[in-house]
Amino acid sequence: MMNTSPPGSIQLVIASQNVHKVREFRTMLKHLPQLDLLSLCDFPDYVPLPETGSSFEEIAIAKAVHAAQTLQQFVLAEDSGLVVPALGGAPGIFSARYAGENATDLDNRKKLLEEMRHLLDDDRCAYFECWIAFASPEGLQKCTRGTCEGKIALSEKGNNGFGYDSLFIKHEYNKTFAELEESIKNRISHRRKALDKLLPTLESLNVLLH
Repeated sequence: MMNTSPPGSIQLVIASQNVHKVREFRTMLKHLPQLDLLSLCDFPDYVPLPETGSSFEEIAIAKAVHAAQTLQQFVLAEDSGLVVPALGGAPGIFSARYAGENATDLDNRKKLLEEMRHLLDDDRCAYFECWIAFASPEGLQKCTRGTCEGKIALSEKGNNGFGYDSLFIKHEYNKTFAELEESIKNRISHRRKALDKLLPTLESLNVLLH
C-alpha cells in the first residue's frame, strides 16, 4: 500500500482484522498522535500465519514477527483469551473457537455456560489474559502480559463489548464487561494492562528510527 501517513508520523500496524480489538487499541493509543495506526484490513494481500503456538505468548510473538518482516513495518500483535481454572484453563488459547472453528461469540458463550453449569461460587472464578508483542522488521522488540480477574456469571448481562464480555463479572465492579462503559473497560482491562507495559517502548519509537 502507498504511504499516506502525515509527515513526521510513524506507521504502526495492529496485526488484527478484529474491528473490536483494533478500535480498543486506537482508543488506548490516541494519546500518542505521532503514531499512524493501521490494521491488517489495510493490507488485504497479507496472509496471516496459522495459529499454532501452545500459549498466548508464543502466538502473539509469531503474529508480530511474521507481520513485521512480511510487511516491513512496526507491528503490534496480541493474543488473549479467557481462562477458567476450574475447567483446566479452558477455553484459553482456543477462546475464539471454543465451540468450533467457525463458532460465533454467542456459540462460545453458550458452550462456556453449559460447561460451567455445575460450578458454583469460587469455582466460577476466571481471568482474561493478554500478551502483546511488538516487533520491527528486524525481529521481536518486546512482549508483555496483562491479566484481569473476575468470575463467570450464571447468564449473560449487558450489551457492550464482544467475546465473553457479557459473562465476565469484573471483581470490585459487580458488573460484566458488557455492562461497563467502554471507557471504564479500556482503563482496567487485561489488554490495557499489557499495553501500559509497552508504552515506554512505543513512546521511544522516534529513537529507534534514528
